[in-house]
Amino acid sequence: MMGNCAQVRAAMPAMLLHEGWWDGWYRDIDTNGSLIDEKRVKTRCEFPDTGPWHYVQHNWLEWADGRKEAYEFGGALRGDRLVWDTDRFAGSCWQTDGDVLLLRLERRDVGSAYYVEMINLSPDARTRARTWQWFQDGTPWKRTLCDEWRIDG
Repeated sequence: MMGNCAQVRAAMPAMLLHEGWWDGWYRDIDTNGSLIDEKRVKTRCEFPDTGPWHYVQHNWLEWADGRKEAYEFGGALRGDRLVWDTDRFAGSCWQTDGDVLLLRLERRDVGSAYYVEMINLSPDARTRARTWQWFQDGTPWKRTLCDEWRIDG
């Protein structure tokens, strides 16, 4: 029987390229292009070889006014998708032919909202861009622009 990492490698090899520590900024923009929110984010992506989760993500967020939040959540591989079912969101991630990762997540903590995320890794795997297209009640609401660079920890 294959371990968790081997299963992810077989189903979504580009996903493993995101393993490690990332630093960056998340900026929320409304549909008029105005900045709604901005926060610094440190992220750790890991792929445990055993246990219930094929992927675990840790996020530490910090705003300029001193507010801080931290999150940890795991996803399990189901076929060729990573699947999440947490108190904040539920949905899945899949890999395109061009090694871009796409996610669709229903937000349980934001009424009638979901977002579609695209994650694109640079060719040298040192930086990545993530874009979240938010919808609420079926209407575009905002975009989250995530600019991240790899760090050692």
